[in-house]
Amino acid sequence: MQMIHTWLKLNKVAVVSKFGSKESEDAATKVSKKFLSKKSTVFTIAPVKLEGTKQVDTIEELKKEKLDLVVTLGGDGTTLRAFRQLRNEVPVLTINVGGNRGILSEITIDELDTAINQMLAGKIILEKRTRVVASCAGKDFPPALNEIYINRTNLTKTAEFEIKFQNDTVKQKMDGVIIATPSGSTGHSFSLGGPILHESLDVLIITPVAPVYRLESIVVPDEKVEIICSHDCNVVMDAQVVKSAGFGEPITIKKYNKHAVFVRLKKRGLRQMSKLGF
Repeated sequence: MQMIHTWLKLNKVAVVSKFGSKESEDAATKVSKKFLSKKSTVFTIAPVKLEGTKQVDTIEELKKEKLDLVVTLGGDGTTLRAFRQLRNEVPVLTINVGGNRGILSEITIDELDTAINQMLAGKIILEKRTRVVASCAGKDFPPALNEIYINRTNLTKTAEFEIKFQNDTVKQKMDGVIIATPSGSTGHSFSLGGPILHESLDVLIITPVAPVYRLESIVVPDEKVEIICSHDCNVVMDAQVVKSAGFGEPITIKKYNKHAVFVRLKKRGLRQMSKLGF
């Protein structure tokens, strides 16, 4: 993870709200007005519509636009969705509106004016976080910020998973395996007893799901991890997108070549631990 002190141009800003949340959509309108008053070109995502902004159906439609900033309004699901659809390193300001825990969020809506002033004054930090990407049969799946979860499709059969990393191999029967980033260490991996990692580490966590013989999480360098399952399996990105892999087909997971970039108002370690109440 890298920390860079900088200021941001706010020429082109996209505002992303939580699906199906009236509270978040109202907040998106409010945020869009703030940036319009700063003479920004503002893109809103359907169904949010506001005179003076440019409306698109998905963030992916903005690939050709050189965005200076994306603002997300919602919980962690909204943040994860935005980062999955942003394949480059556009800075993202995460605002918790109607989210359950908002572990990945930086501010509340009340702090927006402060955040805009700090961005324009060069008093912010851009924090780069590791993402992971899975590939199978020559095809790359969408990148994930938190984790990639591989599980057996046939729930009546216990599958054998072969996990290779560096020159080591672990092979055991289990229901599935999670490959988590430091950002994802406070997510599903943590729920299964995995360690909480400092967000600055360049490592991955391999967390077995219901292994036949107890197997603890393994923390490995963020190099290539290869998984081969004895049954057809699902490959799940950030608990939001599901792809398929056939039995015996190697699934490769490695560091994605573009970071997720968060806008931070101040430097703070172990942000996610504090959000969990530690």
